[in-house]
Amino acid sequence: MNSILLTGLFPEEISALLHKNKEAYRGIQIFRWIHEHCVVSFEEMTNIPKVFRKELQNQFTISAIKNIEVLSSSDLSTKKYLWELRDENRIESVIIRDDGRITACVSSQVGCKMGCSFCRTASMGFIRDLTTGEIIDQLLQMRRDLRTSGEDITNIVFMGMGDPLDNIEAVIKAIKIINMETALLIGQRKITVSTCGIIPGITRLAHEFKRIGLAISINAPDNDLRNHFMPINHHYPLPRLLETALEFTRITKRRITFEYILIDGVNDSPTHARKLRTIARRIPSKVNLIAFNEFNGCSFKRPSDEKIETFQKILFEGNVTAILRKSKGTDIYAACGQLASLTGRNNKTIIG
Repeated sequence: MNSILLTGLFPEEISALLHKNKEAYRGIQIFRWIHEHCVVSFEEMTNIPKVFRKELQNQFTISAIKNIEVLSSSDLSTKKYLWELRDENRIESVIIRDDGRITACVSSQVGCKMGCSFCRTASMGFIRDLTTGEIIDQLLQMRRDLRTSGEDITNIVFMGMGDPLDNIEAVIKAIKIINMETALLIGQRKITVSTCGIIPGITRLAHEFKRIGLAISINAPDNDLRNHFMPINHHYPLPRLLETALEFTRITKRRITFEYILIDGVNDSPTHARKLRTIARRIPSKVNLIAFNEFNGCSFKRPSDEKIETFQKILFEGNVTAILRKSKGTDIYAACGQLASLTGRNNKTIIG
């Protein structure tokens, strides 16, 4: 029988699980050891009596995931972690170093049910949601790894496997814990949640967090084209999504990010660029342009540099902030749209 996981619980939730004779402050004490100090065992909780530590060890656990493999990109800017969950399913998360930032990209689901045809994670299908503890533990274990070289996480993006707004309760709780002074202490402005367009989740996020970053994976500037390779658009059409995005900016007073994956011959024409320019000028936003990251089994191709530059120039001409994001970690399949892992104890990460 699995012991109870304490990672991802609030201090009062931990206190409620302890024996009624234990002091109330023990909950926050344990919470801080796990979420602030990133301990790996109860024995490290040195200000807790040894007898109590033994009791904790017999009833509870700290780790929700086990590291199976770590891959580093050739330029050392990116590390990809393969984790095995307690039910033997597997997920991936990534550390990206860029311009003085160290960004942790975390997964929120095993697989994904959105079915976007340009995304490698979609090939897994949907297995299950992650718990808050499984989300948080990715960050804690990556933070422990970084600390060995004197580094630390500065930013967090929910852009790994799964759409975070499809697992919104666990993600909201994770963000609240991440924000806490007695936990990871990473502010909302340093956290970005990315979605392919789950409208109720965007609205909920706006009302829960006033300083959170929102990225919408738009990838097409009109409804018909978006229907072609993003099934979510049949449920939440682009016009409704854009109205919701505008409302998000009104509530939070923050501009959003439109993520646009450029696919050769599909969505990279000057006409597409002009349509996207119209959208971006109407909604307080910036555009992240991402050249499609190719992977085996997908027929889509990366556009030429000339096409990409022309697309970006058209956005610039409309005074739209358009940043061409250089994908990091493509050589280890850690870039945007490339995360995928098989499930089961004998399976390995798919590389190519």
